Amino acid sequence: MFADSHCHLNYKGLTEQQPEILARARARGVSAMLNISTRESEWDAVIGTAEREPDVWATVGIHPHEADQHPDVGTAKLIERAAHPRVVGIGESGLDYYYDHSDRDRQRASFRAHIAAARETGLPIVVHTRDAEEDTAEILREEMGKGAYPGVIHCFTASGAFADIALDLGFYISISGIVTFKNAKDLQETAARLPIGRLLIETDAPFLAPVPNRGKTGEPAFVADTAEFLAKLRGEQLSVLADTTAANFHKLFAKTRA
Repeated sequence: MFADSHCHLNYKGLTEQQPEILARARARGVSAMLNISTRESEWDAVIGTAEREPDVWATVGIHPHEADQHPDVGTAKLIERAAHPRVVGIGESGLDYYYDHSDRDRQRASFRAHIAAARETGLPIVVHTRDAEEDTAEILREEMGKGAYPGVIHCFTASGAFADIALDLGFYISISGIVTFKNAKDLQETAARLPIGRLLIETDAPFLAPVPNRGKTGEPAFVADTAEFLAKLRGEQLSVLADTTAANFHKLFAKTRA
């Protein structure tokens, strides 16, 4: 059984055919899906899907691209919405210096607010980082010094050195379909050596469809293809990788076990 630790079921391309998308995922053995929010206007719909579907859970958060548009979403509001029984994580949040859609100071402030909510609630923070390794690592370390909190680096594409920092801080690392791409040699090297006890898999659907689905709209069913590639890359049986990453998902997002 597979757990898709990061998808956007309410994004255009998936929300219009959500029942069919979910049916295809279940048919391929996907037993758990985490529906991620990126802006406050999505929260009700994202949570609503999780309320309807017993194998879907939700997060509340503000993507770094959206930080400028959400100056009023701080720790208190995140904690309030995270009390919902189907909300099992905080985020996604983090830093994105590749697109710089939001002011960097505002991104950093929002990121710290999300970490504080994760610390207060005990729910994992789902971290997005792109072209911002140094600042992400600095914030993660500084905030960990204020009190421990759980988390995952989602859609990991950073360096092996950053992976080691995240692991040292107790984080999990989630691998997306990018690992199947021909030009992802560095990521493949890192993914091959990650400890299986800290490994998650994801689709980030509707984005990043893995080989052999490149060019298609991503969907949770495709997490099985990423898992097959990863198992071969790591020299592991697919059933072991699938079951272990699913168990890791429920261990990290402990509220899913309630």
